[in-house]
Amino acid sequence: MTVTQLSTFVLVARLGSVGAAARTLDVSESAVSQALTALRTHFGDPLIRRTGGGGMRLTPAGARLLPVASRMVALSGDAEAAVRAAWGAPDELRVVATSTLAEFVLPSLVEAFAHRSGRRTETSFGVAAGNEIRVLVENRLADVALGPCLGAARGGELVSEPLFRTQLVVVTGARVPRPPGPPRRWSWLVDASGTDPDADSGRLLRRLGVAEGHVWVFPNQAATWEAAAEGAGVAPAPAHLVSPRIRRDELRVLETPATPSDATWHATVLQPEHRSPATDAFLHFLRTPAATRIMREPGAGVPPSQFRPPVYVTLWGG
Repeated sequence: MTVTQLSTFVLVARLGSVGAAARTLDVSESAVSQALTALRTHFGDPLIRRTGGGGMRLTPAGARLLPVASRMVALSGDAEAAVRAAWGAPDELRVVATSTLAEFVLPSLVEAFAHRSGRRTETSFGVAAGNEIRVLVENRLADVALGPCLGAARGGELVSEPLFRTQLVVVTGARVPRPPGPPRRWSWLVDASGTDPDADSGRLLRRLGVAEGHVWVFPNQAATWEAAAEGAGVAPAPAHLVSPRIRRDELRVLETPATPSDATWHATVLQPEHRSPATDAFLHFLRTPAATRIMREPGAGVPPSQFRPPVYVTLWGG
């Protein structure tokens, strides 16, 4: 039995599928299945069974194992941090964010933090959906999460702090006529956040009753705005991020029954007693005027496809 096997089991159990765990860890589904098989063999129990509706259900043994495995994975993270500190190694900071923040804001925040902090810190970042973010932070696979408010988790493990308030708007091409019919019948152009029920765009589509057949998913938000400018449909957007394109007369705002709507970006971390010094330092930086300026005017952004792999992927090296 290894920490990798236990962390895999925890992710599959928390996220509800082998595929979701594989995407979160950035490995193949077969790698996840192999880790689960090894753990099942060790305990002599299936631990998780597939249900008829395509979901997964814990066996009685799996239900008892889950909280214990979660604690063991967390303790493993604490042990690695303790050894790194004893060696005098740089602090480790793993930041994860929803797709919009990762595309436009996170690279600039991380770069500015590294420049201003003066700390020896190994920083890496990645992209995840809202439900994945909660699992990653809870199980010490990420230190800081930027995205929706996750509130207090089981046993009050997580703390979410508001960082930046904006508005969500809907945009289309500057010279494109308003689409006919109600918004639920329009063609919606979204990035991954549009398929995330915890993200602002995902909640907007749900409020408007937009069916899956009217949603087109693009690799990043900038691509959705380019397609909207060409008349391919409409796209949700944080107002302050899309405003340069509106000023350049590429896009215009469409009012809907659900927009403009308020949106708030949060930082989510563990309780203070479980945070690393690097996590506290980054959280302090996020509260500064310099960080607020970056969130308000982040620049061109970096597409998620250009990110360094998240540090939690290295769990598979053990």
